[in-house]
Amino acid sequence: MGNIRNWWSNLHYTALQKRSLLIVAGLVLATSSFFILRTSTPSEAITPPPLSMDMADVDLVDMTIDIQGAVLRPGVYQLPMGSRVVDAIKAAGGVTKVGDPSDLNQARKISDGEQIYVYARSGTATTATQKAKPKPKSAAFVLINRASAKEFEALDGIGPVLASRIVAFRKANGPFSAIEDLLKVPGIGAGTLSKFKTKLRV
Repeated sequence: MGNIRNWWSNLHYTALQKRSLLIVAGLVLATSSFFILRTSTPSEAITPPPLSMDMADVDLVDMTIDIQGAVLRPGVYQLPMGSRVVDAIKAAGGVTKVGDPSDLNQARKISDGEQIYVYARSGTATTATQKAKPKPKSAAFVLINRASAKEFEALDGIGPVLASRIVAFRKANGPFSAIEDLLKVPGIGAGTLSKFKTKLRV
Protein backbone atom coordinates (compact mmCIF):
# COMPACT_ATOMS: atom_id res chain seq x y z
CA MET A 1 0.00 0.00 0.00
CA GLY A 2 2.92 2.34 0.83
CA ASN A 3 4.50 1.63 -2.54
CA ILE A 4 1.32 2.72 -4.31
CA ARG A 5 1.23 5.96 -2.32
CA ASN A 6 4.88 6.69 -3.14
CA TRP A 7 4.26 5.95 -6.82
CA TRP A 8 1.23 8.21 -6.82
CA SER A 9 3.15 11.04 -5.09
CA ASN A 10 6.03 10.78 -7.58
CA LEU A 11 3.79 11.11 -10.63
CA HIS A 12 4.58 14.31 -12.50
CA TYR A 13 0.93 15.41 -12.79
CA THR A 14 -0.92 18.30 -11.32
CA ALA A 15 -3.63 17.69 -8.76
CA LEU A 16 -6.29 18.29 -11.41
CA GLN A 17 -4.68 15.81 -13.80
CA LYS A 18 -4.44 13.20 -11.06
CA ARG A 19 -8.11 13.71 -10.22
CA SER A 20 -9.06 13.28 -13.89
CA LEU A 21 -6.95 10.15 -14.07
CA LEU A 22 -8.79 8.71 -11.07
CA ILE A 23 -12.14 9.45 -12.69
CA VAL A 24 -11.13 7.75 -15.95
CA ALA A 25 -9.81 4.73 -14.06
CA GLY A 26 -13.05 4.50 -12.12
CA LEU A 27 -15.13 4.60 -15.30
CA VAL A 28 -13.00 1.88 -16.89
CA LEU A 29 -13.38 -0.30 -13.80
CA ALA A 30 -17.15 0.23 -13.63
CA THR A 31 -17.60 -0.54 -17.33
CA SER A 32 -15.49 -3.70 -17.09
CA SER A 33 -17.46 -4.90 -14.06
CA PHE A 34 -20.75 -4.31 -15.88
CA PHE A 35 -19.76 -6.42 -18.89
CA ILE A 36 -18.31 -9.18 -16.70
CA LEU A 37 -21.54 -9.43 -14.70
CA ARG A 38 -23.67 -9.31 -17.84
CA THR A 39 -21.83 -12.12 -19.59
CA SER A 40 -21.84 -14.29 -16.48
CA THR A 41 -25.64 -13.99 -16.03
CA PRO A 42 -27.55 -16.76 -17.86
CA SER A 43 -29.46 -15.28 -20.74
CA GLU A 44 -33.19 -15.64 -20.63
CA ALA A 45 -34.75 -18.01 -23.12
CA ILE A 46 -36.06 -16.15 -26.11
CA THR A 47 -39.72 -16.97 -26.55
CA PRO A 48 -40.80 -16.85 -30.21
CA PRO A 49 -43.77 -14.60 -30.87
CA PRO A 50 -47.08 -16.45 -31.04
CA LEU A 51 -48.36 -17.36 -34.46
CA SER A 52 -50.91 -15.00 -35.84
CA MET A 53 -54.40 -16.33 -36.35
CA ASP A 54 -53.88 -16.46 -40.10
CA MET A 55 -50.78 -18.66 -39.78
CA ALA A 56 -52.09 -20.86 -36.98
CA ASP A 57 -55.34 -21.59 -38.75
CA VAL A 58 -53.95 -22.34 -42.22
CA ASP A 59 -54.75 -26.05 -41.93
CA LEU A 60 -58.19 -25.31 -40.48
CA VAL A 61 -59.54 -23.37 -43.45
CA ASP A 62 -62.62 -25.08 -44.88
CA MET A 63 -63.86 -25.34 -48.44
CA THR A 64 -67.44 -25.86 -49.55
CA ILE A 65 -68.33 -28.75 -51.86
CA ASP A 66 -71.56 -30.21 -53.24
CA ILE A 67 -71.97 -33.98 -53.42
CA GLN A 68 -74.99 -35.49 -55.17
CA GLY A 69 -76.23 -38.75 -56.61
CA ALA A 70 -76.16 -42.19 -55.01
CA VAL A 71 -74.96 -41.17 -51.54
CA LEU A 72 -76.88 -41.48 -48.28
CA ARG A 73 -76.96 -37.75 -47.48
CA PRO A 74 -76.49 -35.66 -50.64
CA GLY A 75 -75.96 -31.97 -50.06
CA VAL A 76 -73.47 -29.19 -49.46
CA TYR A 77 -70.63 -29.82 -47.01
CA GLN A 78 -67.58 -28.02 -45.64
CA LEU A 79 -64.34 -29.98 -45.66
CA PRO A 80 -60.75 -29.05 -44.74
CA MET A 81 -58.53 -27.83 -47.56
CA GLY A 82 -56.65 -30.74 -49.12
CA SER A 83 -59.55 -33.19 -48.74
CA ARG A 84 -60.04 -35.84 -51.39
CA VAL A 85 -63.05 -37.33 -53.18
CA VAL A 86 -63.18 -40.20 -50.68
CA ASP A 87 -63.50 -37.68 -47.82
CA ALA A 88 -66.48 -36.04 -49.51
CA ILE A 89 -68.19 -39.41 -49.96
CA LYS A 90 -67.65 -40.21 -46.27
CA ALA A 91 -69.06 -36.82 -45.26
CA ALA A 92 -72.22 -37.63 -47.21
CA GLY A 93 -72.64 -40.92 -45.34
CA GLY A 94 -71.08 -43.14 -48.01
CA VAL A 95 -72.60 -44.53 -51.18
CA THR A 96 -76.01 -46.19 -51.26
CA LYS A 97 -76.53 -49.87 -52.05
CA VAL A 98 -76.89 -49.03 -55.72
CA GLY A 99 -74.07 -46.46 -55.77
CA ASP A 100 -71.09 -47.08 -58.02
CA PRO A 101 -68.09 -44.81 -57.27
CA SER A 102 -65.80 -46.72 -59.65
CA ASP A 103 -66.01 -43.88 -62.19
CA LEU A 104 -64.46 -41.50 -59.65
CA ASN A 105 -60.82 -41.16 -58.73
CA GLN A 106 -61.36 -41.25 -54.98
CA ALA A 107 -57.75 -40.23 -54.27
CA ARG A 108 -58.08 -36.97 -56.23
CA LYS A 109 -57.89 -33.72 -54.24
CA ILE A 110 -61.02 -31.60 -54.56
CA SER A 111 -61.25 -27.83 -54.84
CA ASP A 112 -63.51 -25.24 -53.28
CA GLY A 113 -66.94 -25.03 -54.93
CA GLU A 114 -66.62 -28.37 -56.73
CA GLN A 115 -69.57 -30.70 -57.32
CA ILE A 116 -69.06 -34.44 -57.05
CA TYR A 117 -71.64 -36.82 -58.51
CA VAL A 118 -71.85 -40.51 -57.60
CA TYR A 119 -73.73 -42.49 -60.24
CA ALA A 120 -75.85 -45.56 -59.61
CA ARG A 121 -74.89 -48.88 -61.16
CA SER A 122 -76.22 -49.53 -64.64
CA GLY A 123 -79.83 -50.65 -64.56
CA THR A 124 -80.53 -49.01 -61.19
CA ALA A 125 -81.46 -45.50 -60.17
CA THR A 126 -81.89 -43.48 -57.01
CA THR A 127 -84.37 -40.68 -56.44
CA ALA A 128 -81.56 -38.15 -56.54
CA THR A 129 -80.24 -39.68 -59.75
CA GLN A 130 -83.62 -39.54 -61.41
CA LYS A 131 -84.09 -35.89 -60.47
CA ALA A 132 -80.62 -34.64 -61.32
CA LYS A 133 -79.73 -36.92 -64.25
CA PRO A 134 -82.84 -38.03 -66.19
CA LYS A 135 -82.30 -40.97 -68.48
CA PRO A 136 -82.21 -40.19 -72.19
CA LYS A 137 -85.21 -41.27 -74.23
CA SER A 138 -83.08 -43.28 -76.58
CA ALA A 139 -80.88 -46.10 -75.30
CA ALA A 140 -78.52 -45.41 -78.21
CA PHE A 141 -77.05 -42.38 -76.44
CA VAL A 142 -73.73 -42.81 -74.64
CA LEU A 143 -73.50 -40.98 -71.31
CA ILE A 144 -69.92 -39.70 -71.25
CA ASN A 145 -69.79 -39.55 -67.44
CA ARG A 146 -71.03 -43.12 -66.99
CA ALA A 147 -70.00 -45.08 -70.07
CA SER A 148 -67.42 -47.82 -69.77
CA ALA A 149 -64.50 -48.23 -72.16
CA LYS A 150 -66.49 -50.90 -74.04
CA GLU A 151 -69.38 -48.49 -74.57
CA PHE A 152 -67.02 -45.83 -75.93
CA GLU A 153 -65.52 -48.38 -78.32
CA ALA A 154 -68.94 -48.74 -79.96
CA LEU A 155 -68.65 -45.16 -81.24
CA ASP A 156 -67.36 -44.50 -84.74
CA GLY A 157 -63.66 -43.66 -84.65
CA ILE A 158 -63.03 -44.83 -81.07
CA GLY A 159 -60.80 -47.84 -80.54
CA PRO A 160 -59.74 -49.63 -77.32
CA VAL A 161 -56.79 -47.30 -76.66
CA LEU A 162 -58.77 -44.09 -77.10
CA ALA A 163 -61.68 -45.47 -75.08
CA SER A 164 -59.33 -46.26 -72.20
CA ARG A 165 -57.91 -42.73 -72.38
CA ILE A 166 -61.38 -41.22 -72.02
CA VAL A 167 -62.15 -43.28 -68.91
CA ALA A 168 -58.72 -42.55 -67.38
CA PHE A 169 -59.09 -38.81 -68.06
CA ARG A 170 -62.53 -38.80 -66.43
CA LYS A 171 -61.25 -40.55 -63.32
CA ALA A 172 -58.28 -38.18 -63.00
CA ASN A 173 -60.13 -34.92 -63.63
CA GLY A 174 -63.71 -35.55 -62.56
CA PRO A 175 -66.93 -35.65 -64.59
CA PHE A 176 -67.15 -33.89 -67.94
CA SER A 177 -69.17 -30.68 -67.87
CA ALA A 178 -69.90 -30.67 -71.59
CA ILE A 179 -69.45 -32.96 -74.57
CA GLU A 180 -66.79 -30.60 -75.93
CA ASP A 181 -64.62 -31.46 -72.89
CA LEU A 182 -63.73 -34.68 -74.72
CA LEU A 183 -61.43 -32.53 -76.87
CA LYS A 184 -59.15 -32.33 -73.83
CA VAL A 185 -58.50 -36.07 -74.07
CA PRO A 186 -55.26 -36.73 -75.98
CA GLY A 187 -56.06 -38.18 -79.41
CA ILE A 188 -59.53 -36.67 -79.81
CA GLY A 189 -59.76 -33.78 -82.23
CA ALA A 190 -62.68 -31.83 -83.62
CA GLY A 191 -62.93 -34.15 -86.63
CA THR A 192 -63.07 -37.28 -84.50
CA LEU A 193 -65.62 -35.80 -82.12
CA SER A 194 -67.90 -34.73 -84.98
CA LYS A 195 -68.32 -38.40 -86.01
CA PHE A 196 -70.20 -39.36 -82.87
CA LYS A 197 -71.07 -36.11 -81.09
CA THR A 198 -74.81 -36.51 -81.76
CA LYS A 199 -74.76 -39.88 -79.98
CA LEU A 200 -73.38 -38.45 -76.73
CA ARG A 201 -75.05 -37.04 -73.67
CA VAL A 202 -73.52 -35.60 -70.47
